[in-house]
Amino acid sequence: MNRYPVEQLGEDDDDGTMPENVNTLAEAVVGRRIVSAERTETRGRWSVEHALVLTLDDGRRVQLVDTTDCCAVTELEEFWLHPESVDHVILGVGTTGQYTTWHIYADFGDIMRLKVDWSCGNPFYYAYGFNIRVVPLDGGES
Repeated sequence: MNRYPVEQLGEDDDDGTMPENVNTLAEAVVGRRIVSAERTETRGRWSVEHALVLTLDDGRRVQLVDTTDCCAVTELEEFWLHPESVDHVILGVGTTGQYTTWHIYADFGDIMRLKVDWSCGNPFYYAYGFNIRVVPLDGGES
């Protein structure tokens, strides 16, 4: 059961990137537990990358890397992790507020909420959406 109905965005607002981002995150975390969450800053290819890194109970790390491409942007403004819920298995990921609040939830409710600022910029010339990477146990990217 999806706790949050899938939001519909206008054809000039999104080309499917935001729902795809949510699905990618869900594929990485559903059935797992979040052990820790932290903001990181690393040197990327062209600039500093800001990311939220979720460490899962199997040791994998899921990185949600902010993106900026001219006037298009997707960035994490803040997140709330409920530490009392680490023993609960994630059942899904949903959104509210036109993809500005992301909910990672278990059977009893939200385990984590993400406040996301995003814009497709000049539709759809520039890249937007999180760059989601899953780093497996061996440390290489998947």
